[in-house]
This record gives sequence, structure tokens and C-alpha cells, in this order.
Amino acid sequence: MSATAIQRPQDTGGPRSSIALAFDPLIFLAAIGLIVCSYVTLHGSGNGSYANRQLVYAALGLVLAVILSSFDYTILRHLRYPLYGLTLLLNIVVFAFHGANGATRWIPLPFFQLQPSEFGKVLMVLVLAAFAVERARSLSQRRLLVQLMLLALVPAMLVIKQPDLGTGIVYIVIAVAILFFAGVGWKYFAGLLALFVVAATLVMVVAPAIGVHVLKTYQEQRLETLINPSSSCSSGDHTCYQLQQSLTAIGSGGKVGRGVAGATQTQLDFLPEEQNDFIFAVIGETYGFAGAAVILALYALLVWRVLRVVAMAKNLFGTLIAGGVLAMLIFQVFLNIGSVTGIMPVTGVPLPLLSYGGSSVIVTLMSLGLVQSVHVQARLTNAGKTRVQIV
Repeated sequence: MSATAIQRPQDTGGPRSSIALAFDPLIFLAAIGLIVCSYVTLHGSGNGSYANRQLVYAALGLVLAVILSSFDYTILRHLRYPLYGLTLLLNIVVFAFHGANGATRWIPLPFFQLQPSEFGKVLMVLVLAAFAVERARSLSQRRLLVQLMLLALVPAMLVIKQPDLGTGIVYIVIAVAILFFAGVGWKYFAGLLALFVVAATLVMVVAPAIGVHVLKTYQEQRLETLINPSSSCSSGDHTCYQLQQSLTAIGSGGKVGRGVAGATQTQLDFLPEEQNDFIFAVIGETYGFAGAAVILALYALLVWRVLRVVAMAKNLFGTLIAGGVLAMLIFQVFLNIGSVTGIMPVTGVPLPLLSYGGSSVIVTLMSLGLVQSVHVQARLTNAGKTRVQIV
């Protein structure tokens, strides 16, 4: 018996063609489908300038995604300290700039408003995944949980201070997901959940009762609208008005929608922030249940393919990167759609690839580019193993 190298036809194209063949086309197909839906929705709702800029942001994001897809993601594991420092630096520098409506979330650039908290999402995925890999074998599960949560809490608190509570929670969700995929036991998650319940009770119940308000007034109003909508709406709360208009828009859409011209909640500007926070309500009114089902199907396709990458990654670092991106996408979709349908508080978290926003679109596509890199490296590794067979 002898070992013989078997060259397959697709290998003759060289490294670049091998990488191209190793892409998961359905990930990019789902992403492009959501971008097209975003453009159509923004343009139809009378936000043509937003729609055109959204295409520019998407084009830039896709270029970055392809670049990230084409190199070995494992290199980034050794950059965890610089990337963590960059995350902290960006979210500190933003306080030097005067924001809108009391918020300091953006760094003004000549042609772009950079939102550090958005770029912090993808940076946190990389940083926490790298730290988890380094510590997974040398620390107990309890110490790993504590250290990783502390690493996530520092930038999360900076983001919450901006204030951007929703994105700060996204950082924590990414950390929890990475701990889960790293194999931390359920009993430690139970303890973490208990700690969260205690902290939430102190912040939302005990502190206000003694005159200490940790949350902003509008954040307390959003929680009040979710917990006790009848009382909140009777007091003329603005958050309740937003929710009422959103539910009216979605409910009036019916099965196939009212069309662009008939979508009165959108066209007459009754629906607030229709270009970002409440874009799903615009889709519900304009295109009805059918349009909403298309959006959810595209997200389901995206989640399925990213989950597949989690399972096929060639190493733990790749698994944690894909798992962190997966959690980020699922949580943002659930939180945004939940807020416009009244089952979650309004947080301002964008709907990935649908809501208008340059930083959000670019970061989401960069994250998918990293997932593609994990997929490509796994495929190339498996292909290399099949080159030599015993004959």
C-alpha cells in the first residue's frame, strides 16, 4: 500500500479560486437580500436620501466583508490587547464631541458619523473570543466567567453612559454567548442570571424608591410602558405614543399591506423614526404579513448558515467568533422587532442590515465577513485532509 496525492480539478485555480469556492454563498445572499429590502423600504417611505446613502454604506461593508473573508482569522487572536484598547479608546473619545438630544454616541467625520459603540460589537466578539481561548484550559469555569464578564462590563458601562443602554446590553449578550460556546456549565449561568435579577431589582425598584435614579427618565418611561402600558399611556408618555403608532401601522397592513401610497402612518409621519428604530413597522404597514414574513425568512436563513459555521469551525477560536456574531444578530433582531410589537421595551437597537445607519450596516457586514473567514478556513482545512488518501 502507498500514499498517493490526489489533485482535484478545483485545486488547479490556485489559492484565490480555492478561497472563492469555500465561501458560503447563502450568507451573502441573505445579507444582500436584507440590504435590498432596506433600500426599497427607505425609498418607498419617502427617505430617498437615506436609501441612497444606505447603498453606499452597504457597498463599503461588503468590500470589507470580502477582505475579512479572504484571510486567516486566527491572526486576530494575537491582537486581543490592542483591539480591546481600541474598543475602550473609541468609546472614551466619543465623550469629547457634543451629541444630539443629550446623547454623545458619534464621532463626526467629513462624510460619515462614526458610532464607536457599533464598531465595539465586532471588536468585542474578537477580543472576548481570544481571551476565552487563552484562558479556557488554564482557569476554572468560574474564574473564566468572572474575568470575561468583567472584560465586557467595562466597555458596556462606557456605552451605557453615552447613553446607549441597548448596545451596552448587546455587549453583555456577546460575552454570555461566548461563555456558552466555550463550554461553561449551566450552574454558573444560573448564578449569573440570579445576579442579573438582583441587579435589575436594585436599579429599577429599590434605587428609585429611595430617590436614586440610575436610569435616565426616558429609559424608566420605556420600562413603565412595557410593564404597565395603560397607566403610561393615560399620562401621555411619548414612548407609549411611539408604540401605539407602531402597532397601528403593523395592524393596518393586513396580509399583503397597504402599498406605498396607502401607508398613511408612514407617509403622514405618524410613525416615529421610521428609517431606523421602527423600520419593521413600515414594512408591516406597507407590505403586510407577506413582507414581514420575507424579512423573517431572510434572518432565519442567515441565522441557520451562521449556526452551521459554529458547528464546522476548525478550532475553538472560530467557534467562539461565529457564536458571538450569531448571538449579536439574534438578540438585535429579537430586541428590535420585540420593541415595535410591544413585547420588549424600546431601546433604539437597530435592525441589522435593515435600519438606516452607516456604522450599523458596515459592522454587521464585517461580522459576517469574519464568519465567512471561519467557514473558508474550515473548508480549506478539510480539503487539505482529503488530498492524501491510502490506495
